[in-house]
This record gives sequence, structure tokens and C-alpha cells, in this order.
Amino acid sequence: MIVVLAMFLDAIFGEPKWLWSRIPHPAVVMGRAVGYIDTTYNTGRDRKTKGTLAFASLAIAALILGFIIQAIPGIWADVFLGAMLIAQRSLIDHIRAVDHGLRMSLTQGRRAVAMIVSRDTRHMDASSVTRSAIESGSENFSDGVIAPIFWLAIGGIPALLVYKITNTADSMIGYKTPRHQDFGWAAARFDDLLNWVPARLTALLIWLTDRRTPLTKIATDAALHKSPNAGWPESAMAYKQDIALAGPRSYDGVMTQFPYVNSAGKQQLAPHDIASTIATLWTAWWITLAAAVIVALI
Repeated sequence: MIVVLAMFLDAIFGEPKWLWSRIPHPAVVMGRAVGYIDTTYNTGRDRKTKGTLAFASLAIAALILGFIIQAIPGIWADVFLGAMLIAQRSLIDHIRAVDHGLRMSLTQGRRAVAMIVSRDTRHMDASSVTRSAIESGSENFSDGVIAPIFWLAIGGIPALLVYKITNTADSMIGYKTPRHQDFGWAAARFDDLLNWVPARLTALLIWLTDRRTPLTKIATDAALHKSPNAGWPESAMAYKQDIALAGPRSYDGVMTQFPYVNSAGKQQLAPHDIASTIATLWTAWWITLAAAVIVALI
């Protein structure tokens, strides 16, 4: 029942500005903690060891905090924290902002998509902006919605907090850059592990909204992605929409030639493709909610 109530609260209220303008969001606090270990310990030699120990300390602290919160009588502390760390409404709002921005101007669309992707956006055309928004929506539906729900259902608030601190650390220090390749290694690998099941579950949920494409095709194209997990929801969404995702993109001024997922799909995308993605994500959310209700009743 905690999962069901948390999902409803998130879907209805999202992230109210009146609240988070007064107190820091839990994700912001986690980001500050990761930033602290990065600036404090990511120096000198043995950075992989330092990064592993620093990240492990954060994960253990999150686990202990989770048990403390879970010990509070009643379910509402768990429900409210769960709702704060499930990001369906926020995800939809960010993707919709790209849709609305593109309908006004390309510049507005680029500005909106730059809020949710790390790739270069300055010279994107409308199709590239649309593709970036759809890819971000697909991947973050796994990372920000299904994975938190999964770990909340499996292990309660302790498991949810461990997942969120891991995912936050991966997003901040889990890059293969000279500064973070060693220091962020443990966070990145643990994030891959914790997202292994949710990513494939997300692909299944997206597939259930349509079911025309054999799952074997989705699995085959998922393997083309540079990430062991992100390819699954992106591949499922690509086949659901009959569009090509992934492909070439620029990071820090360097164009990288990634293969397309569903390369036979439509490559010139438009804002209505974002609207279709939003509809698919809500349908998959409803399927997830129905499953959560069934489990709660059982």
C-alpha cells in the first residue's frame, strides 16, 4: 500500500515549488553529499580506492537513515518520502516543456532540452531536440520512476535511499572522464547493478502498451546502446513509436557516432512524437500502478 499511495501523491503533486523553495529536496541533499566527497577525497593517488570507500560510506549512511525513518510509527513517513523520490510527474513536466518549447521556437526547444540532457544542444535541429527528449524520458522513466518503485517495493525506505544515493552519485561522478573514471568507478558499477532489473522491467512495461514488436528485437537493439541498462527502455520506446533513437550526438564539442536503436524507424522527429511518448509513459505508469495494487491486495 505504501507504493500505491506514494505513486498517487507523486502523480498528483509532483514537486511543489512552494515546499522545495523553503527546504532542500532530499535529492538536493544527496547531491550535496556526493559533491562533498568529490571535492574532499577526489585528489592525489589511489582515487579508485578513495572513491569506493567514500561512496560506500554514503550508501551505508543512507541505509541506516532508511531504517530510522522506517521505524517511525505508521506508514505516512514512508509514503511521503517515497512520493518525494519517485519522479513521474516531474519527468513528464520536463519532457512536456520541450514539446511546448519546440512549438514556440527551436531556441526555446533547445533551452528546454538542455535542462534534461548532458549532450551539446546549441546546434541541434528540431528532430535532434525531439529525439533527445524522448531518449531522456525513456531512460529516466527507468531511473527515476520504475527503479525507485521497484526498490521501495522490494526493500522499503532503506533500499530506496540506497538506490537514490547510488543513482545520484552515478549522475555526478560516474563518468569516464579523467577526473571521475577512477573515483566514480564504484558508484557507476553499483548503479549498473541496481538498475539491471528495473531497466528490463521498464522495457517490458513499455512493450505492454503496444505488444506489436517481438521482445527479442527490443533485446537485440538494447545491446547496441553504450549503457548496459539505458538501451532497454530506449529500444522499447523506439519500437513502440516506430522511430530511431540513440545515434550520433555531440558531447563537449566532440561528435560521437553511436549506432541507432531501431535504425529502420523514422529518423526525422517532431513535437507530436514527444506527445506520443508522454502518453506511452503514462500508460506504462498505470500498468505499474495496477500491478502495485494487485500486490498490495494479495
